[in-house]
Amino acid sequence: MKIDFEHHQSAHCENGVISNLLKYRGIAISEPMAFGIGSGLFFVYLPFIKVNFAPGFSYRPMPGKIFRRLAKRLGIKVHHQRFSSPERAKVILDEKLRQGIPVGLQVGVYHLTYFPDEYRFHFNAHNLVIYGKEAENYLVSDPVMDYPTMLTEKELERVRFAKGALPPKGHLYYLERLPDNFDLEKAIKKGIRQTCNDMLAPVPIVGVAAMRWVARNIRKWPQKIGLKKTNHYLGQLIRMQEEIGTGGGGFRFIYAAFLQEAGTLLNNPALTQHSEEMTGIGDAWRDFALDISRIYKNRKSGEDVYERLADQLLDIAKREKEFFEKLKRCV
Repeated sequence: MKIDFEHHQSAHCENGVISNLLKYRGIAISEPMAFGIGSGLFFVYLPFIKVNFAPGFSYRPMPGKIFRRLAKRLGIKVHHQRFSSPERAKVILDEKLRQGIPVGLQVGVYHLTYFPDEYRFHFNAHNLVIYGKEAENYLVSDPVMDYPTMLTEKELERVRFAKGALPPKGHLYYLERLPDNFDLEKAIKKGIRQTCNDMLAPVPIVGVAAMRWVARNIRKWPQKIGLKKTNHYLGQLIRMQEEIGTGGGGFRFIYAAFLQEAGTLLNNPALTQHSEEMTGIGDAWRDFALDISRIYKNRKSGEDVYERLADQLLDIAKREKEFFEKLKRCV
């Protein structure tokens, strides 16, 4: 059984799955538009949670949050289901495929056999679409790949029930009901307001305030925990930025594309102007990551390198604070 599902590559898995599932149902929502309406731009610092023996950093909200927000704002009903039994999870998946329904799955990355070895690590919030089954093989549309692929029944079960942080527990989801019409302008404005509120939140672990906290810690870590551990923490910071989906810089570029598209749809030139500014901020994140990588690989050293990194991050935080204050006034 094979559903006539068209695969489109995307920059980030959750946005790509959203866009591809909607396109299958005849709703042309681009990846940047899905990201923006779902308020996907974020930053959080969780020093009390350790991931790979380093503090938790994230440049996106919790897995599934983007899709849930978009669905609510457009009036789309999405069915979500988790399982305690792999057998039951398989039965429900096969049943939906027989009904001609492409199914989104949350999976672990480490055991995805079609991923190159260097991209396989313990991360359980990856998203893909299953759109059919041939003999013992499931047909996979993974939006970060440039072509469809396959997983055997055992391989799919393993990634659906991966262990560790954020275990997917067989999580599947699919479009259950679409509205007769929806207010795209209203959804765009709600998405922008939510992003602005998140990034300007008056709490230390979220948004601009969290960036400032990380910057302060970058100054303290070398003396407090030593250079080796500091560099491991910084490696975690850019790994989450550059390797988990598209992370900090890449997400800024996606958001810039969203603002450009939204500016055209809403006939709002200010949004187009903000798109260009956000692209510049994305470039600053990429420079920050590059400098960390040089320190991590011992290609850049000296007592002041960590001070300069902290200054870079504080400058990014300042630019983002000013940016989101202006953006909020636009809508």
